[in-house]
Amino acid sequence: MKSTLLLLTALVVGLTSCKSSKPGHDDAHEDGHDEAAPAKTHDEPEDEHHVHVPQEMLRDLRVTTAKVEARPGGESVTALGELTFSEDAYAEVSTPVPARVAAVVVTTGQAVKQGQRLADLQSPELGRARAELQAAQARATAARQAAERKRTLADERIVARKDVQAAEAEAAASEAEVAAAKASLLSLGTSGASSDGTPNFVLRAPIDGTVIERSARLGQMADPSQPLFRIGDLSSLWLIVHAFERDAVRLKPGTEARVTFAAFPGQEFPAKVGHVGQRVDPSSRTIPVRLELDNSKGQLRPGMSATASVPLGDSDATLTAVPAAALQRVENGWVAFIPTPEAGVFELREVGRGRSVGTLVEVLSGLSVGEQVVVEGAFLLKAEVEKSKGGGDEHGH
Repeated sequence: MKSTLLLLTALVVGLTSCKSSKPGHDDAHEDGHDEAAPAKTHDEPEDEHHVHVPQEMLRDLRVTTAKVEARPGGESVTALGELTFSEDAYAEVSTPVPARVAAVVVTTGQAVKQGQRLADLQSPELGRARAELQAAQARATAARQAAERKRTLADERIVARKDVQAAEAEAAASEAEVAAAKASLLSLGTSGASSDGTPNFVLRAPIDGTVIERSARLGQMADPSQPLFRIGDLSSLWLIVHAFERDAVRLKPGTEARVTFAAFPGQEFPAKVGHVGQRVDPSSRTIPVRLELDNSKGQLRPGMSATASVPLGDSDATLTAVPAAALQRVENGWVAFIPTPEAGVFELREVGRGRSVGTLVEVLSGLSVGEQVVVEGAFLLKAEVEKSKGGGDEHGH
């Protein structure tokens, strides 16, 4: 009887357990969607603050980055200009007299040293100059010999001293003619007769640099008014900008400036104010300002257009700044995209946008100096964010 009672009690307990476990299982099944939702909500902050770009899209998306910088916080002026050669390291080489190009030994883009041979020229004037030198040398030789004979005869009291003086004067005049003939040849780029007797002379590089332009062609007749070669030192270039007179008078030589080029979006090049012009252009009311740039890497080319930002006056204040393209407006705020170690993943960060500083913008909050931000490609990342948000709403409906 006692064992029977224990058996019935165990059976009741088992049935109760089974019944209790079934609703639990049903609840888990029915509420499975609700339990997944909190997990999704847990992941949402990461999705909201990161942009995931598929690898196939990343290959087509050109992304460039720039560092967040600390910049002078004082007032600055922005001016446009064009890159040119340094006047201290530029030369145009032309023939001193009409001549025919007999040989060209350098080409465009070639580096040359001062005194290096550029071309050989042939000129009838050179032939005449050499003939005049030879004639002058012959006359000088004869005059010296005549003067020597007169001195000998004067010592023997055969001729008067005045005849000796006249002969010595004639010899001195002949020597002067020789010197003039040599100077004429030097002006033509040569100092004497050629080894083969042809009327050739050599054009040489007047400075160290690079052959920027070569118009010399074999056989052409060269004119003194037209340069055959243009040579410039590209390691240091000048940027001539035009600042309004009210700003230019506040610029100081030696001030550090920042320059951007359309050919290099998102990049800045340091420059220094070398000279502020002394004359105001009456038509534009601007003053030319010369900025000097180091181009030891050879990235820049004369003729490039540029925008320069130059501080006005003195200021010790600093601000945090990024290129303007790095900040994108999303809904009611501004954001920047920061590359992450994971390929194709960019952190989306809200930032406080301040005033424009030339081609840069001030960042009031959200970024620290030294961080990398996306510049080129930021607009497409913004479009991807807006697309994902729009897709999320449609899915919700």
